[in-house]
Amino acid sequence: QVQLVESGGGLVQPGGSLRLSCVDSGSMFSSNAMGWYRQAPGKERELVAAVSSGGSTKYADSVKGRFTISRENAKNSVYLQMNSLKPEDTAVYYCNAGRATVRFGSLYYYGMDYWGKGTLVTVSS
Repeated sequence: QVQLVESGGGLVQPGGSLRLSCVDSGSMFSSNAMGWYRQAPGKERELVAAVSSGGSTKYADSVKGRFTISRENAKNSVYLQMNSLKPEDTAVYYCNAGRATVRFGSLYYYGMDYWGKGTLVTVSS
């Protein structure tokens, strides 16, 4: 069973940094791919970053070079380091468990219906 709990959101000024954490209390963490999604007011939920069970990663174009996803299997945890934050990064961020494949050097992430409750990130001066 997968149970995800996010933390680390908050208010930050443009250009600042935050680190989001997600802990999975289930027993299948190391075999799952993990993803971070976000949903801004009035917009659809979008995939921000994903990491496979083997450590391959992918990022949305809007966050490449600014965000870094990582996982620590010994702690059943996945992280999202967010640097150079912009007002348009303001959203509720959700942790997700899924599956992933790597084809021709690219990671394809398929989220399953396992979600945390989300953590709010607000970027504003």
